[in-house]
Amino acid sequence: MEIKKIASAGTVESSDILITIAPNEQEQIELSLESSVEKQFGKQIREMMTTTLQQLGITRAKVTAVDKGALDCTIVARLITAVHRAAEEESYDWKEIDSWNV
Repeated sequence: MEIKKIASAGTVESSDILITIAPNEQEQIELSLESSVEKQFGKQIREMMTTTLQQLGITRAKVTAVDKGALDCTIVARLITAVHRAAEEESYDWKEIDSWNV
């Protein structure tokens, strides 16, 4: 999947996360995380986001996340939504995503 435009999903409300994704000219994922639980869960959040992007086939993107204590399932759902919006994809294979066990 290719990131074609800037897109976002989520909010900065408590227990949610705002994820913005944009195209990246370089063949890499640039991940920026601002989190109210950075010390406790920052590493886990970054790993989960990186894994999700890999599973979606994203190899180049700039991702910015502002986390307010979101659960893992919320983080993955927001990231998947932002990716599909940015890639201008209109269909989701939820059965495949469900098999990721996040």
